[in-house]
Amino acid sequence: MQRNILRQVEHRLRDRGLRLTDARRAVVERLGDADGPRSAAELSADLDGEVPLSSLYRSLSVLEEAGVLAPHHGVRGLTRYELAEWLVGHHHHLVCTHCGLVEDVPIPTDLEARLDTLIGAVAGAAGFSPSDHALEIEGRCERCR
Repeated sequence: MQRNILRQVEHRLRDRGLRLTDARRAVVERLGDADGPRSAAELSADLDGEVPLSSLYRSLSVLEEAGVLAPHHGVRGLTRYELAEWLVGHHHHLVCTHCGLVEDVPIPTDLEARLDTLIGAVAGAAGFSPSDHALEIEGRCERCR
């Protein structure tokens, strides 16, 4: 996990009158090291008792409200969290509709440009001006196939 990300998070929280507590730091570090969004239960297991469950939920709430975390509301109503794009960069997700696994998937620059063009065309046809996009590809992961 990059120290720069922790520094940016600390500044973001301070600007909102909040502190980067040990629990919040642990959540940010685990999510920074993860290969995709994590649920509270997955984070709790990753933290292995380092952060009490009540503190974990409070930390998730505070970090989401401060714009540090992005929630993803997936299959079966399960919410997973990841660091916001302003911290880690633009990316997309593969979502397993069977087990709920969510993985980050980088898209090469040339394909991202084609995707931007397609999104612009679809939005433009509806008289809509897009400012951003997020792509989630649903299907079955390798384990569930």
